[in-house]
Amino acid sequence: MTKLKIALIREEKIPVDTRVAFSPVQCQWLMNKYPGLEIIVQPCENRCFKDDEYRQEEIMVQEDISGADLLMGIKEVPKEKLIPGKKYLFFSHTIKKQPQNRALLQTILKHNIRLIDYECLVWENGERILGFGHFAGVVGAHNAFITYGKRYNLFNLKPAHACNDYDELIDAYKELSLPPMKIAVTGTGRVAKGAYELLEKLNLRMVSIQNYLTKDFEEPVYVVLNTSQLYESKNGKPFDRNEFHHHPENYTSAFLPFTKVTNIFINAIFWDPHAPVFFTKEDMRRHDFKIKVIADVTCDVDGSVPATIRDTTIESPVFGYNPSTEKEDTPYQPQVIDVMAVSNLPNELPREASSEFGDKLIEYVVEELLLEQSEIIERATIASNGQLRQRYQYLQDYVNG
Repeated sequence: MTKLKIALIREEKIPVDTRVAFSPVQCQWLMNKYPGLEIIVQPCENRCFKDDEYRQEEIMVQEDISGADLLMGIKEVPKEKLIPGKKYLFFSHTIKKQPQNRALLQTILKHNIRLIDYECLVWENGERILGFGHFAGVVGAHNAFITYGKRYNLFNLKPAHACNDYDELIDAYKELSLPPMKIAVTGTGRVAKGAYELLEKLNLRMVSIQNYLTKDFEEPVYVVLNTSQLYESKNGKPFDRNEFHHHPENYTSAFLPFTKVTNIFINAIFWDPHAPVFFTKEDMRRHDFKIKVIADVTCDVDGSVPATIRDTTIESPVFGYNPSTEKEDTPYQPQVIDVMAVSNLPNELPREASSEFGDKLIEYVVEELLLEQSEIIERATIASNGQLRQRYQYLQDYVNG
């Protein structure tokens, strides 16, 4: 294995993200395990782990990171902060041709920067290796309850970012008696598992789809819906997962029955733009559309949930969607559907989210970074030497503008 000097860089995108790739303890553990590995930390006032916490683990904290071989961040690096000729690892949000980050990728190519993207770290079968999805699901579900409590003036829960840690968040529910309600969670991946982890910790009961749709309960209950339960073939054939993934346009939404009995909808499933939406804006105007709180953890604006007309922030997490006008309105009013669509939910529990992310990096990625050649790292490299890699040539028209 090669020698490698990693710098944990300061997050400078606005709004500032407080997460980091490795905790102080993880940095020390890594340097003990791999003698050829050195980690330095760029000072930062906003990071969830303070500079002194790194110093206590004998990790060098210094402003000059130009001598590092690999610069690791979380969010996009502002283009004016990029150091020419260096190797970076962060979430660039460019692979879907996001318009706001075109200039970032253009600058990376112009300055001969090697860009490795966390989102592109995948196994041979294309499955993602890591992400922050778990805590997005936890905080998304918590925000759903906060919104429900405010809407009906039933209770006030402390937001996750005001809690010291996950344990304090859970403790807040001990004195709380949730009223009877029905909660629909979509998805079975990392994000969804985070959402129903919280529901399980609250001892809420998961019920069958049949009972959820037909029975009344005197307690809060929830149902978890996977892709095969959310869509049905237009030609009446049984759901075929392979066909759906390749031709989602051949399917129609099967979610409408759930809109008639659901109080809280937690959307935590990946959505293909070619797939149908779960329900339409017209459906939301129906008298039997019962959903009043939507926690759109996936947060695809104008995506699977038409009420998600914009994303929201940790400071102002909810807006009201008025089905009559199809526009934004003041939240918590009878005529609106309250939509929570915070785009950086894990940042509400940054220490836990960072540590979990670092654990996955340690388990699956760090040794790959130390190899002379790694297929995993090659697959995740979007650009190098001023050129897009073959796997990402489809971005050329995006770069050209």
